[in-house]
Amino acid sequence: MKTKLILLLLFFSLVTWGQQIEVNGVVTTASDGLPLPGVSVIVKGTSRGESTDLDGKYTITVNQGEELVFSYLGFKSQSVIITNQIVVNIALEEDAESLNEVVVVGYGTQKKEDLTSAIATIKPETLKRTPAAQIGQAFQGQVAGVQVSSQGSPGETPDIRIRGTNSLSGDSRPLFVVDGNFFSDIDFLNPSEIESVSILKDASAAAIYGVRAANGVVLITTKGGRFNKKPEITITSFYGVQRAQDILKMANAEQFTTFALESGSESEIASIDLALQRFGRSRVNPNIPDVNTDWYDEVLRDAPMENHDIQISGGSDDISYSLGGNFFAQEGILDMRNSYTRYNLRAKVDAKATEWLKVGGNVLYSNAVQYADEGSAWQLTYFAVPILPVFDNNFTEADPLPYADAREIGYRGSQNPFPLMDNSDLRGERRRIVTNFYADVTILPKKLNFRSSLSYNYLGINERLVRLPYFVTNDFQRTVEQSSITRNNAVNETYIWDNVLTYKNNFGDDHDLTVLAGTSFRDEYGRNFGASGNFDPNGSFIRNNDNTWYIENTDEASRIAYDGGFRDFGFAYFGRAEYKFQNKYLAYATFRAEGTNKYDETYVYLPAFGLGWEISKESFMENIEFLNYLKLRAGWGRLANDAVPRSRPLAANTIATVFDDTFINGLEFETVSDDISWEFTEELNIGLSAYMFDNRLSLEVDYFTKDTDNMVFAVPQFIGTGSSRRNAGAVRNRGIELAASWRGEISENWSYTISGNFSTLDNEVTSLSGQPAIERGTAEARQRVVVGQPIDVFYGWEIDGVYQNEAEIAADPVAQAAIADGTDIRPGYFRYRDNNGDGVLDANDRDYLGSPIPTFYYGGNIGVNYKDFDLNVAFYGQGGNVILNTNRQEVVRTQGRNIDADLAINRWRGDGTTNSYPSSEGYRQVWNQRLSEFFLQDGDFFRIQNIQLGYTLRQENFPEVRISLTADRPFLWTKSFNGFNPEVGFDGRDTQTYPTPSVYSLGVSVNF
Repeated sequence: MKTKLILLLLFFSLVTWGQQIEVNGVVTTASDGLPLPGVSVIVKGTSRGESTDLDGKYTITVNQGEELVFSYLGFKSQSVIITNQIVVNIALEEDAESLNEVVVVGYGTQKKEDLTSAIATIKPETLKRTPAAQIGQAFQGQVAGVQVSSQGSPGETPDIRIRGTNSLSGDSRPLFVVDGNFFSDIDFLNPSEIESVSILKDASAAAIYGVRAANGVVLITTKGGRFNKKPEITITSFYGVQRAQDILKMANAEQFTTFALESGSESEIASIDLALQRFGRSRVNPNIPDVNTDWYDEVLRDAPMENHDIQISGGSDDISYSLGGNFFAQEGILDMRNSYTRYNLRAKVDAKATEWLKVGGNVLYSNAVQYADEGSAWQLTYFAVPILPVFDNNFTEADPLPYADAREIGYRGSQNPFPLMDNSDLRGERRRIVTNFYADVTILPKKLNFRSSLSYNYLGINERLVRLPYFVTNDFQRTVEQSSITRNNAVNETYIWDNVLTYKNNFGDDHDLTVLAGTSFRDEYGRNFGASGNFDPNGSFIRNNDNTWYIENTDEASRIAYDGGFRDFGFAYFGRAEYKFQNKYLAYATFRAEGTNKYDETYVYLPAFGLGWEISKESFMENIEFLNYLKLRAGWGRLANDAVPRSRPLAANTIATVFDDTFINGLEFETVSDDISWEFTEELNIGLSAYMFDNRLSLEVDYFTKDTDNMVFAVPQFIGTGSSRRNAGAVRNRGIELAASWRGEISENWSYTISGNFSTLDNEVTSLSGQPAIERGTAEARQRVVVGQPIDVFYGWEIDGVYQNEAEIAADPVAQAAIADGTDIRPGYFRYRDNNGDGVLDANDRDYLGSPIPTFYYGGNIGVNYKDFDLNVAFYGQGGNVILNTNRQEVVRTQGRNIDADLAINRWRGDGTTNSYPSSEGYRQVWNQRLSEFFLQDGDFFRIQNIQLGYTLRQENFPEVRISLTADRPFLWTKSFNGFNPEVGFDGRDTQTYPTPSVYSLGVSVNF
């Protein structure tokens, strides 16, 4: 009997195997059991599938014996072979990296395995490790192909480039899209408010955003709630101290005095004597003044930084919500009224109005107040001689403080930065309101969907820039009549209304199609008004009472006002099609037709397409066990850039003159006018994506070529003076990007992650429409735009060493020709290369000395976890560029000033002492001051970007608590750069910009 029963069951199984049955269930998270909406439920080996609804539920018809695969963003996939189950409930575990991760793209999402474009993501937890006012600073080193030049001043926005510089006249910053709204910067966002970050690096991904996307797109989604989730409260705080690192070493009093005496300059020697008389002689060395001021030590300070925020999220069956508030405060390391504070409030609500209608919206309010630094203080600090004190008690009637004045010891300028720092009050306020509201309509369940969204952004700017009076001597003062106030008020508003229809369907087992079509209307409006004036000494102005700092208290005759505004609008049609054949062949295409009021050519048409081949799914790859996934992808796209300013029309100016003793009014017509249309960029990207060794190793490799045509630059006028802007150039950016990550487990308690990225960038001007070159920079430090070279390449003279003795001078025909022409050349002067061999040093001997654009840059992270402890170390570096030391070169204009310690120590002091540095006397001679390699420094550097050690306390019936210690930018190694920070901006000119400090902080996070 028992044998018969077994045979009957076996027969029944064979008969029913392959029959269709309906399977349903709920997908939840393994950690807290909450339902997961949007989980992909696919029949393995086919394109048949469903996705879970808002309650995590699904229903799918399958054949017995088929395998269901469950996958979702950030979770490990699970699979189940269906026998005779009707209900299959799944709990997914979190996974940091997954091919099934859903990536936010233009007007929608895609699975990572379906991407054909170069799209990178940054995890929100990565952004939180960097204590900074601007989250863009945390992008540095995280993504291949993305460069970030950081700024140290509180509230300053870092400069970001994606795959190089495309334009000479326009903005090269990427477009930021935050919840559907367009921004040129994201200074109002806090990392705790961010749910996801996607960077669309190539044109095939970015083209769907049209004329604002020529420099790449950064898509940011803010946090939302979850349906059927209990309230979760997270409180996070950190407090840190900022400290200037790698402080530039200047010559001390002894080094400066020695350098000045060796120079042979009568004025320099006289100034030393005056300083000895005014301040006395040093007890250590009576030949130098009794003053040894380290000016950087005086102007720099340790400064606090703090951040506090609270986030609340949750949801019921029909409503989900997320609320948050944030306070950030940062003092500047420049010892003046220099700070940045920001308050943020946000709310996001989603509601299931019916089974077919979902509505929602989010609102973010940000109020930031910045007290800007006095930018000229950094150069004054570099120039200030060490034999000058900060205060001079000989000024008994000074007000408010007796600031020392270098003119009292014979120098032409006051040199002391403190009068400007102490008497500047540069207050700016920025208020933002960012909103987005949407309605999502399901027309055909899981097939056809319509979404309409309206975004609104308001930015109000209110600036009050005050230069207060002070008095030291009759020559060194800012009187009430000279003190000033400037008031600037501006309002910018942007409306964006998007309507998108999306159709998804599977056709049999082989075909998977998604089609999207939409329209977008954009309206941007701005107005600004400002006024300035000098305070009236007979008015109500009081120095220490900011209630009197208004235009009404200025002298009426000194007042100047301006009024302006703009209105930009555009309308676009766009579409996208995604097709997958047999789950391994991918095709992708977008098209956008966009019209704006910016140029005469109203509409532009921007196509893009991509192809992908999932090679690892081919039968010939089945026996390659170490390779889990391999995809070849390629994309091409066309972009237009509307960041170039509008054309300037011909203008007429009123003039008056006298003819035959008769006064005549007339008009003078300008000869300068512009004729500008769109700059276009076409980009080709070829990439490879791979996962290997049980998905522990992930690899992304991309090669791109990015050509910008119709580049706008200034060309000389045939008649008259000045220049007009024309579309007359072209530039190419090309490079290779590599990103890799390895995840491993040593034991049950130990795990680690190692990731890194490396990028190359070759920037080359390919056409100037017959123009020989475009001169940029300054007359003393010439930069050029010329065919075959990178943008803004430095153009000057090469050095072959230093003349060591008179015999070398006598043997050099170039030196003899210069001497015959009246130039004094002595040992300790530079020997320049005679490139054209004519025996004369002139402009024809100049050559290209290096580019400000790095040719490679890299970054990475090393993370280690042990039980509840975690340690993460991030690094960043770049190289292949040069930096102009403009401060060292300022001796061309200003001789009475300090020098850096490197020059003071290594100066030429006699035959054989150096072949790289001039003598003290030679440094101040015109022969040695022309732009050369001496003033250019290697831009290579390597920096430990961030070190964070954390501990998480997890106990039942007790909130989860995390404590972290962070050192941000603690170590920097440079090849030859002599300054604070080699990130001096993309023009490569080190003008002593505000140094980016290191930050040492303690953070606490509590999750209820």
